[in-house]
Amino acid sequence: MSKKNHRTVPGVHPYDGPAGGWGALKATAIAVKNQMDTLKAPPTLMRTNQPDGFDCPGCAWPDKDHGSTFQFCENGAKAVTWEATTKRVTPAFLAENTITSLLQRSDYELEGYGRLTTPLRYDAASDTFIEVSWEEAFTRIANKLAALPPDEVEFYTSGRASNEAAYLFQLFAREYGTNNFPDCSNMCHEATSVGLPQSIGIGKGTVLLDDFDSAELILSMGHNPGTNHPRMMGTLHELARRNVPIIVFNPLRERALERFADPQNVMEMATNSSTDIASTYYLVRAGGDSAALKGIAKAVLAIEAETGTALDHAFIREHTEGFERFAADIEATSWALIEQDSGLKQADLRRVAEAYVKSNATILTYGMGITQHNRGTDNVRLLVNLLLMRGNIGKPGAGVCPLRGHSNVQGNRTVGITEKPSSDFLNKLENVFGFTPPSHHGHDAVQAMKAIVDKQSKALICLGGNFAVALPDSDVTFPAMRELELSVHIATKLNRTHLLTGKETLLLPCLGRTELDQQSGNRQSITVEDSMSMVHASSGKLKPASPLLRSEPAIVAGMAIAALPRTRVNWNELIADYDLIRDLIEKTIPGFDDYNARIRQPGGFQMPLPPRDRIWPTPSGKAMFSLYQGTHEDLTVPGDDVLRLITLRSHDQYNTTIYAMDDRYRGVFGRRDVLFMCDFDLERLGLEHGDVVDLESAVPGYRMRLESMTVIRYAISQGSIGAYYPEANVLIPLDYIDKESGTPSYKSAPVRITLRSRDVVTPQAVESH
Repeated sequence: MSKKNHRTVPGVHPYDGPAGGWGALKATAIAVKNQMDTLKAPPTLMRTNQPDGFDCPGCAWPDKDHGSTFQFCENGAKAVTWEATTKRVTPAFLAENTITSLLQRSDYELEGYGRLTTPLRYDAASDTFIEVSWEEAFTRIANKLAALPPDEVEFYTSGRASNEAAYLFQLFAREYGTNNFPDCSNMCHEATSVGLPQSIGIGKGTVLLDDFDSAELILSMGHNPGTNHPRMMGTLHELARRNVPIIVFNPLRERALERFADPQNVMEMATNSSTDIASTYYLVRAGGDSAALKGIAKAVLAIEAETGTALDHAFIREHTEGFERFAADIEATSWALIEQDSGLKQADLRRVAEAYVKSNATILTYGMGITQHNRGTDNVRLLVNLLLMRGNIGKPGAGVCPLRGHSNVQGNRTVGITEKPSSDFLNKLENVFGFTPPSHHGHDAVQAMKAIVDKQSKALICLGGNFAVALPDSDVTFPAMRELELSVHIATKLNRTHLLTGKETLLLPCLGRTELDQQSGNRQSITVEDSMSMVHASSGKLKPASPLLRSEPAIVAGMAIAALPRTRVNWNELIADYDLIRDLIEKTIPGFDDYNARIRQPGGFQMPLPPRDRIWPTPSGKAMFSLYQGTHEDLTVPGDDVLRLITLRSHDQYNTTIYAMDDRYRGVFGRRDVLFMCDFDLERLGLEHGDVVDLESAVPGYRMRLESMTVIRYAISQGSIGAYYPEANVLIPLDYIDKESGTPSYKSAPVRITLRSRDVVTPQAVESH
């Protein structure tokens, strides 16, 4: 490496520690100090993910058996302290800060102001939010909804909403008359929700936490657990210490997948030691996961031809369809094309196949590095194909494990948040509630925003989330939000979407997970479903941030009562006792038998997962091998200067929430305007570590730019670059999506780079991770 690529870059220097360990404890202590009452923080954190406690508002990794001292991680602690902060957004603060001025603040600053304390509406004359009563807020919403056709209203749901709130939300919208249910899963794991049912008959993973105890191999594809599902690190740590191979495919080197120090491991903490996680680490090219999967499958077929023992013939014969067509397609795919598209060598993929054939029980874990591509659904089906080849679904220690983001994004879908409801579900709603819900499909997230841009949808009601910021193409979508007749946001804190005010905009402050929810004098519990289909109760104990806060279910019910004068639902009765909401869920959704009794048992209960018993709810009654047409992304833009952009979360970030400006494990501190690039691409494009560059979309027909990004050297696959989400969303067209699922292609957007400036700085030996 030449000396020019060793120069210093402000805010960029190596982080040499492992993931977890003392660094995580220090970060947790800082979060507590900056946000919470230091006396209340310890007991609050100790109630996280515990019986009679609250479910972490962060990731959806399942709880252990509660034998350990604490059940939270660094980023979980940040999520808790961020919600339980002592900082407040008061009417006085808002009176002094116009919307125009607030829009100039960073996303980090906006949420950092603290908790919302009172219902608010936008006042155009003063360009500020002003206080209103709950009754006035509900009346204003009802008046706007009464003037609009139902299909011109979008009902958005964040994955943090409880089962009870989400169920009431879909009930409200369907009685109002629409199936427009954009939700956060449309932007992350919708390819899972579409692809898995086509392959195995259900849109959920097939493994439970206990399966990791008997797994002999983990294939980890397209996810960064140290940041996005950090409690998983304890499981990976245990596997690595048992010498279970963990083979990683990821475009970037991520510290948590390299080495991890468990804060609950006394020896590692005392000796400043750590455990290596990945047994092998492959830097797959962005968008090349399908080619890698095809390469492994091709090598498995070659081993089968050599030995006759690589495939589970009995499983394939009894439980699957389509194997012959799949195998023929794999055989016809050349190694040259696989190597080109994956960025990996045939010999490497053969070694993975040999490890896979050797294993009697393999779990394949994956995240948005698989789903957020314009062939994301194909990717999901292809990884299931690989598991089916050796019967790795429906036996202990084996299966498919999609890693969900928010703690109840899976539960929201289970209780009816879908734009494509089944006729069976709609019939049950009609039988129980006495109204006829709409049967035609509604809008997903991208379709909803397109309808807003085209002025076909005129109102947006958000149950949490940061809708506009989470979606691509802010140059188009942000102005469109300002044209809405009505925008309503149920939220705990300010975010940028709230500031994209329409003709009528209301902010409705809600309780958080950590706070006591009392209705009619009785403490209430809500429920959530984790990534492994376990449903359990959550109940906060903290004093609410304001006496004017209402629970999410109560706010939804308040809107429904005002907007549906002839409603067939006794909303007030449901809010007085959440058990009654769960009784209705039990009557209308399979799998919730004895709902209220079972959530009062330690650990809750598991939703039905028929593939675990090798029962396949597909049309054929069997698991389906599918064909992947081609091995690369749909859009191949010619030119050696075209790179594939991967949008990333920093370590101090969860979805669009930014807790701080650092990305410790990647060695970035106090800034987010960086672009990760490998040495090879720096050299061939004539760029240097520390150069300031502009990026432009290479999708034909679009002129989208992101300017003044500082290039930093990083261990990332050739032809791939990384930048932070949501800032880099401006480079992704709104309709650059997986056509089957509607998921935006955040992980492989074609872009070009041009040099903007090259500063003279002092050379210094600065190594990338």
